[in-house]
Amino acid sequence: MDRRAFIGTLASGLLAAPLAAEAQQAGKIYRVGYLGYDLPGSDPSALSGLRQGLRDRGYREKENITIEYRFAEDHPDRLPHLIGELIGLKVAVLITQGTAVTAAAKRATTTLPIVSVSADPVGSGFIRSLARPGGNITGLSFAVGENFSEKWLELARDTVPKASRVGVMWNPTNQSAAAALQRMKLLAPTFGFQLSSYTVRTAADIDEAFAAVSNARLAAVIVQTDPLIVAQKNRIVKLAAVKRIPTIYSLREFVDGGGLMSYGPNLFDLWRRAADYVDRILNGAKPAELPVEQPSKFELVINLKTAKALGLTIPPSLLQRADQVIE
Repeated sequence: MDRRAFIGTLASGLLAAPLAAEAQQAGKIYRVGYLGYDLPGSDPSALSGLRQGLRDRGYREKENITIEYRFAEDHPDRLPHLIGELIGLKVAVLITQGTAVTAAAKRATTTLPIVSVSADPVGSGFIRSLARPGGNITGLSFAVGENFSEKWLELARDTVPKASRVGVMWNPTNQSAAAALQRMKLLAPTFGFQLSSYTVRTAADIDEAFAAVSNARLAAVIVQTDPLIVAQKNRIVKLAAVKRIPTIYSLREFVDGGGLMSYGPNLFDLWRRAADYVDRILNGAKPAELPVEQPSKFELVINLKTAKALGLTIPPSLLQRADQVIE
């Protein structure tokens, strides 16, 4: 080997080694846990985003990382047992989906690193502050802030210009949803709306809520994001279509399934970013020192096919603002 070839080979090796080390130690297989609130396969954006993020950082399932998946299947009483299983498997990191799962994990352990994607980790008492979590929990918040309450009301007004009565469907156990509802109540009169609230604590409540909405002859309904509601998205979209109710969501997954429109954070992007927290913790970082991030990518998605089925004409100005229009 001549001198230039040797130097080139040496330089390549020196560059490759640190890059590989950033993802994982050579030959080591990491074990992490994923705990979802809902049914397996009901939240594909979360898992596909997480897996993509891990692949981007050099992790391959069954090669250098093992993910132990557990799902509560909409039964919160199962969470302590499932968390106990994952702790017993000695996972290095526990990834938690949503507020209820993270709350159960917090009660179960103060030492196991937890990467959470939840609505309001500060308000829920999971962390001290976004900048300084201070415990064994870090991750991402998909709380969208007060401005989104105004955005959803604005969409209802622009979509159904003559609307006077609008409903909000939400889970009262979700503190972020409660805060958003209070903000909408304050803003509703400025839009000329009379606002009605419909609580959903269980899957069975969804049918009752839509029956009440239909009887009240509301012009539109805003559905707030919650793990329970996300798990029931197909049912909600179907009921909205059957009852012919224009419905606005905060996640595009509802619109992909036939819902009318959504405005909110990109769930795939949130979970892709969660993989970075897993990687940093596996490489020695402490959750207490990793600031919790907030959504950075938002999208407005409109389903024109659904709009036509409801007899709605979406204003051109709204279509121009959309990130994606499904036809």
